[in-house]
Amino acid sequence: MSYGKWIGGALGWAVGGPLGGLLGFAFGAMADDGMKGSLKTRQPHNQKQQYNPRSDRQFAGQRHHTRPGDFASALLVLSAAVMKADGKYMKSELSYIREFFRRQFGEVAAAEQMGILKELLDKNIPVREVCEQIRYYMEHPMRLQLLHYLFGLAKSDGQVDGLEATAIRRIALDLGISEKDYESIQAMFYKDVAHAYKVLEIDHTASDDEIKKAYRRMAVKYHPDKVRDLGEAHQKAAQEKFIKVQEAYEAIKKERGMA
Repeated sequence: MSYGKWIGGALGWAVGGPLGGLLGFAFGAMADDGMKGSLKTRQPHNQKQQYNPRSDRQFAGQRHHTRPGDFASALLVLSAAVMKADGKYMKSELSYIREFFRRQFGEVAAAEQMGILKELLDKNIPVREVCEQIRYYMEHPMRLQLLHYLFGLAKSDGQVDGLEATAIRRIALDLGISEKDYESIQAMFYKDVAHAYKVLEIDHTASDDEIKKAYRRMAVKYHPDKVRDLGEAHQKAAQEKFIKVQEAYEAIKKERGMA
């Protein structure tokens, strides 16, 4: 019997909540496969005591500083959850994840992260509990960035599968992301003008002045500086959302003949 998986999982869960448990399991499995020494586990920031979920009212004002490693861990686990939704692991999805990590952390780190993902795909993921932990520790702009990434992953094969879309909507809800924010980010992956209005979180009956105000509001919400604590590489990834807001505004202006 292979004990590394269960020891890693148990220790990770006790110290780092459900997210730590899953990653501990993955690290233990990789150690069993002869990769011990090439990876080091790191528990989520500022977790000297066991993670304890809070009520919705207690989430406000309780955020902790999110570091790049924290974001990467959350991203890996939620990626596995989305990929498992339709029971198919597409080559395009794996390539999307590998390329993302290669751009963010380099070739060596990307290879290690893909090893972790492989183990996570074989593990049952308690999505709601994981999302509650992420919601407690991660700032709202970074959770929006996670959602944007998950839609990009789902559409990496050209279309968002219905089961994947359902999984992402559930994840958004459990992450504490509003319906308007969800629809705004979802609409960034479509090209027609109708979706441009959703990107700006407004109705097509909005006045020109309301559209201008909405654009300014969304430009602030999705500005790359909102995730600057994750580092320059993640700011570049966040730039994609910012550009989508600009494109949506330009599409609406063109349709209406706005100056």
